[in-house]
Amino acid sequence: MKKFKLFLLFLLVLTSINIAQKPYVLLVSFDGFRWDYLNRNITPNLEKIYSEGVRAISLQPVFPSKTFPNHISIITGMYPANHGIITNIFENPTTNEWYKLSDRNSVRNSKWYLGEPFWETAKRNGIKTACFFWPSSSVNDKNYKCDHYKLYDGKIPNKVRVDSVIAWLSKPYSQRAHFITLYFSDTDDYGHRYGPNSKEINVAISRLDSVAGYIVSSLEKIGMKDSVNVIFVSDHGMTEISKDKLINIEKLLSGFDVKLSNVGPLMMVEPKKNRIDEVYNYLKSHAKHFKVYKRDEVPEYFHFSKNPFIYSIVLIADLHWSLVDNEHVAMFTGKNEDNAGNHGYDNHIMDMHGYFVAEGPAFKRGYQCGTLLNIDIYPLLCKIFNIYPRSNIDGKLERIGFILR
Repeated sequence: MKKFKLFLLFLLVLTSINIAQKPYVLLVSFDGFRWDYLNRNITPNLEKIYSEGVRAISLQPVFPSKTFPNHISIITGMYPANHGIITNIFENPTTNEWYKLSDRNSVRNSKWYLGEPFWETAKRNGIKTACFFWPSSSVNDKNYKCDHYKLYDGKIPNKVRVDSVIAWLSKPYSQRAHFITLYFSDTDDYGHRYGPNSKEINVAISRLDSVAGYIVSSLEKIGMKDSVNVIFVSDHGMTEISKDKLINIEKLLSGFDVKLSNVGPLMMVEPKKNRIDEVYNYLKSHAKHFKVYKRDEVPEYFHFSKNPFIYSIVLIADLHWSLVDNEHVAMFTGKNEDNAGNHGYDNHIMDMHGYFVAEGPAFKRGYQCGTLLNIDIYPLLCKIFNIYPRSNIDGKLERIGFILR
C-alpha cells in the first residue's frame, strides 16, 4: 500500500511538472506585410523583437498568394488544393455553390474546409485555444473552432484586440488559453489602396510596429513576456499594379460560352466540355502578359492542380498585370480602393513574400535565416507543444525546426 501511494505521488509530481512546462504561443498576422517592410527603418519594435529572437529573410506564401488560402495554409500546414480553400472566391461546379470571403455564411460553413487547423490539433491534446480573428476560426463546427473566438469585425480597434488577448492570458491557469491567434489588416488595406511604395503604407507599417511593441509591453505588465512565444507572420506581400496593365479576358473570349472565376493575378476559365481544347488553344495564341495552363498542366511548383474545384483552364498574370472581366474593369480603372497594389501572383516572386519574426523561450536568440515556407509553421507549432502533427500535411519540420533552441 505504501509503494502504491508513493507511485501515485510520483505520477502527481510528473503531471504537475508537465502542466508547469506547457508552453504559450501567440501567433500574430499582419496581413499583407511584405518581407522588406522591415528594412525601411520604421519598425523599431519588431527590430528589437527579432534582435532577441529569430528573423527570416522572408516567408514564402503558397499559390495563389491570397489572404484566405495562405492563412489556412499557415494554420493547417497544407497547400490550398489539399485544405480546400483554393482562392478567396471559387465555385463547387457540381452544386454551383460559391465560397466567397465576403459571404459570412459560406466562410463559416465547415463543408469547405478539408484541413485540420492547429487549434483543433491542440484541443485534441488538451491545450486550450483562443482566436481573435483568423480566417476559418469561426466555422460552424464545435470541433473546428477555438475554445474562445471572435467573429471578424474590422472596426474593432487594434488596441482592443491586444487587450482582449491579454485578458485571456490573465485568466486563472485552468481557464487560460495556451495557443492564441491575433490578426490585423492595416498593411493589406493600405497596400491595396495606395500601393507598397507609398507614404501611406509607411504609416500603416509604423502603426503595426507600434502594435508589436504594445503586445510585448502588455505581456511584460502581466509578467508573461518570458513565458510566451510570440510569432509574427504575414500571409503574403504586395506589388504595384497599374490601370494601364489590364487584360479583359471576358472581352477576349466574347465568342465563347465560358464561366470565369476570380480577377486580378489569377483567373480560372470553364468552357463547355467539348470546347475546352478550343478555348485553351485560343487563349494560348493570345497569351501576352499572362500564362495559360490546363488544370493538370499547372506547374508542380504551384501545387495548384489536384482539386476538383479548380476550373479546367488556369490563367496566371505576369507581375503588375491584372486579368479582368467586364464587371470588374471599373474596380481597376476607377479612383476607388484596390487599384494601386495587389497580390496573388506567382508565390516565388519576392514581392509576394511575407515576413517571419519570432521571440520567446522556444526560439534561438539573435538568429537570422533564409526564406521559410508558411506551410511549415503548423509542424513548428506541433514541435513547440510536443504533440504529433497530422500525417497528411505538406509542411515539414526539418525545413524550419532549426530556428528552435
